[in-house]
Amino acid sequence: MTLRFISPKTDFAFKKIFGSTDSKDILISFLNALIYEANPVIQDLEIIDPYNPREVVDLKDSYLDVKALLDNGSTVLIEMQVLNLAFFEK
Repeated sequence: MTLRFISPKTDFAFKKIFGSTDSKDILISFLNALIYEANPVIQDLEIIDPYNPREVVDLKDSYLDVKALLDNGSTVLIEMQVLNLAFFEK
């Protein structure tokens, strides 16, 4: 029997791994390590409904994963990108 796993890059698996309040500290640590070179920049976060329907007909739908509160009081939205596209900033 071959075991198959769901990619953690999908919204479903991401929410299963990181979507509970019990895993909030792990997700904060993971994102700080990945995005902010292990500095404790993200202080708090909320996993949000990923589907944001477009308001303008010519724009694509957007899918957001995490709303994070940074140490300077600002809020950022973090979306997981599966493809490395040059026009997406860090």
